[in-house]
Amino acid sequence: MVGRDSLIGCYMMANRMHGVVYGGVSSQLVTRIGQHRAGVIDGFTKRYGLKRLVWYEFHDTIVGAIQREKTLKHWPRDWKANLIERTNPHWDDLFDGLVRATGAEPDPDAYRNWIPPEE
Repeated sequence: MVGRDSLIGCYMMANRMHGVVYGGVSSQLVTRIGQHRAGVIDGFTKRYGLKRLVWYEFHDTIVGAIQREKTLKHWPRDWKANLIERTNPHWDDLFDGLVRATGAEPDPDAYRNWIPPEE
């Protein structure tokens, strides 16, 4: 069982199969995905309704996860779709399975108290 949410990961969100895709990274993977799903983060994922977790992978360090995210962003859309379809051919939402498999749960206070970073 993991702590409340200490999973480091790289992930992709989508609105539907072969729809709009967003890639991100987080040191609190479950909570971050929960924020996207709840629509509390203004920006790309909220604007395009990206609530479906379609791909993720864990990393030992945040540095490794950030490097992976940067690498993924350089690949064309078709390559990302193939990566998703290798493990998730129907682009199903993987969030509930992630929560069950890890024992981690989103921190509900993260939704209420989330403040966007200053740019």
